[in-house]
Amino acid sequence: MALPIAVALPALLASGAYLDARTHLSHDLKSILDLAQARGYAALSEYRDRSNLFYVLEGHAFAAATANRPFLVYQGTTWTFRETYDTILKYGTWLKTTYNVGPKEVVALVFMNCPEFLFLMLGLWSIGAHPALINYNLTGAPLIHCLTISTARIVFIDEQISGQFTQDVTAAISSPTFREGKGPMETVTFNATTASEISSSITGIREPDSARSGAQSHHMAALIYTSGTTGLPKAAIVTWGKIRIGGDFVSRFLGMNGRDRFYTCMPLYHSTATILGFGVCLLSGVTMVLGHRFSNRTFWPEVRDSQATIIQYVGETLRYLLAAPPQRDPTTGADLDKRNKVRLAFGNGLRPDVWKKFQDRFGVETIGEFYSATEGTAGLWNLSRNDFAVGAVGRSGLLSSILFHSRSAIVQLDWESEFPFRNPDNQNFCTRVPRGEPGELLFKIDAAAIERGYQGYLNNAKASNSKIMRSVFAKDDAYFRTGDVVRWDKEGRWWFCDRIGDTFRWRSENVSTAEVSEVLGMYPSIAEANVYGVEVPHHEGRAGCATIMFHDGTDPSQKLFDEIASYVKGKLPRYAVPIFLRVTKEMQATGNNKQQKHLLRTQGVDPGKIRDSGDQLLWLHGGTYAKFDDDEWKTLEAGRVKL
Repeated sequence: MALPIAVALPALLASGAYLDARTHLSHDLKSILDLAQARGYAALSEYRDRSNLFYVLEGHAFAAATANRPFLVYQGTTWTFRETYDTILKYGTWLKTTYNVGPKEVVALVFMNCPEFLFLMLGLWSIGAHPALINYNLTGAPLIHCLTISTARIVFIDEQISGQFTQDVTAAISSPTFREGKGPMETVTFNATTASEISSSITGIREPDSARSGAQSHHMAALIYTSGTTGLPKAAIVTWGKIRIGGDFVSRFLGMNGRDRFYTCMPLYHSTATILGFGVCLLSGVTMVLGHRFSNRTFWPEVRDSQATIIQYVGETLRYLLAAPPQRDPTTGADLDKRNKVRLAFGNGLRPDVWKKFQDRFGVETIGEFYSATEGTAGLWNLSRNDFAVGAVGRSGLLSSILFHSRSAIVQLDWESEFPFRNPDNQNFCTRVPRGEPGELLFKIDAAAIERGYQGYLNNAKASNSKIMRSVFAKDDAYFRTGDVVRWDKEGRWWFCDRIGDTFRWRSENVSTAEVSEVLGMYPSIAEANVYGVEVPHHEGRAGCATIMFHDGTDPSQKLFDEIASYVKGKLPRYAVPIFLRVTKEMQATGNNKQQKHLLRTQGVDPGKIRDSGDQLLWLHGGTYAKFDDDEWKTLEAGRVKL
C-alpha cells in the first residue's frame, strides 16, 4: 500500500537533507558552478582583449544599474562608480603627463589605506602600467630590498609614513647605481595638496585601448609582497586572472548583491584586502567601505555607521575584537555589540577557539573562511552557518573529490628534510596520505604550460622554482608546493594543521603549533598564544615554547601557573605540552594581524636574550610552571637536567 503524500514527502525531504549533509552535494554544485562562471568570464575578457580590470570599472561607470551606486566609502566621504572612474582618469593622465609613466611600467606605492591608494592603482591600470604594493611598516634594509626588486623607477609615498624613508633609505635609492645602472629611484611624497591639485586642475583623458592591449589572464596586474617572516619579502606576481577569477568567484560564493556593503580595514598592500576585498567589490559592483587601519576603537563604529553587511578579517583580527570590552552607548548604556547589520565575516586565519565566541557575541550568522596564498594556484573555501564546519578552512564532498582528486593531493612528508617523502619502492614518486591524516597540500599545474598557472616571484627564479615539484605521481608532472600541512577528514572538511617549518620534532614526535595554540587559546585567562619550537642545550629536536598574553586584569600568580600546567597536561599528549612559557604584555604580529614566530624562535629561551623585552620566562618543572632565569639556564647548559 502506497504511503500517503503527507507522510512520504517529509520523509523524502528529510532523507534528501541527510544525503546532502553527508555528501556536501549542494555545496559542491554551487562552488563548481561559481568557479566555472568566474573562469568563463575571465576567458571571455581575455578573448575580447579586456583582461585589464580598468574595463570592469568602466563597465560599472556607464551601466544604468551601477553608475550612481556608491563604490568607495572612506571616513564619511562617498564616491560612486562613475565618480571613481572620472577620478582615476585624472590620476592616469597626471601619472603620464607629469612623470612619463607608460604601459607595462612598474610603479611602487607605499601607502596606508586611503582612497588615493586605490585611485593611483586604478590610474596606473588605466594607462597600462602596474603597481607594486609595498608594506608601509617596512624600514631600513627590508624597505630598500622591496624597492629594489620592484624594478620601479619611481615610488609614491603616503605623507603619513614618509618617516619610514630615513636618510639611509633615501641615500640608497637615490644613488645613480641603485637600479643596476639604470639610475636612481625618484621619490614623490603624496599628500592632500597633491590629491586636491589632481582633482581640480587635471582633465582626465581616457587612454586608447592600445595602451592596455595584449594583457592576458596570466600576465601581471600588480606585485604583492610576501610577509617576509622567514627572510626578506619576495615580490609575487599577481595576475589579471587571479584578481578576476578570485574576486568574481568569492562574490558569487558569498552570495553578494548590490545591497551589500563590504567593510575592510585590512592593509591594501596585502592580497587579502586587494584581491579578495577590493577585487571582490569591483567585480561584483558592490560598495567597499575602507577603514584606514585596524583598531579596536574604530572597527565597530565604522561598521555600524557605514551599515556594512560583510566584514573582512585576517589572522588574529577577530580575536582582538573579542578581547576588547563590550561597547556601550554613551547615552543609554545599551550594549552595542550586536547592534550591527553584519550578516557575514569573511577572511582567513580564524582560530577554532575564537570562531563561535565571536559569532555569539556580535551576532554574526555566517563565517566565510578560506585558505590560499598570494602566489598560490588554488584555494579552499568554507561557508559555515552551523557547528559542523567550525574551524575548517574548506569543505568539499563527493562531487568535488571526483572532479578534483587529480588536481590536488595531500602527500606524506619527510619531517627531517621538510620535503615530501619520495618512496624508493615506487620509482621515487610521492605517496598520498590516507584520508584524515596530515600531509603537505599540493596543487597540480599543467607541466607543459606552467607560466599560465603559476607566475612565481618577479626576477627570482630560484624562489619561484622552489615552489614547483616535478615527477610527483608520474614522470615529469608538476605540482605547486603550498608549504602547509593540512588534512581532509572523512566528513569532507579541510583542516589547517601547521606551516612546514613551524611543526617541530620533540621526543621523536611531530608537534603541531596550531593544535597547541588552539588548546591554550581555550583557557579562560589566556587572550592569545603563539607556539613554536626552540633549541635547548643537550637535547635533540626542539622543545615547545608558548608565548602567551593574559587578558587585562589577570593576576599571573603561581596558582594560575599551577592551573595552566594541570590544564595543558590534561588536554595535550605528553610530548606536545609546552616545556616553556614566555609571558608577554604585547604580541608581535605582522601588519596583517598574523603572528610572528621568527624572532621568538631566534631568541629561544636564553634569559639574556629576552631580558630587555620585560617578558617573564617559566619552565615546566616539578609538575608546574616555575621561574626560569639565569641559574636555570646554566643548569641546562651544563647538562645537569633532562627535560
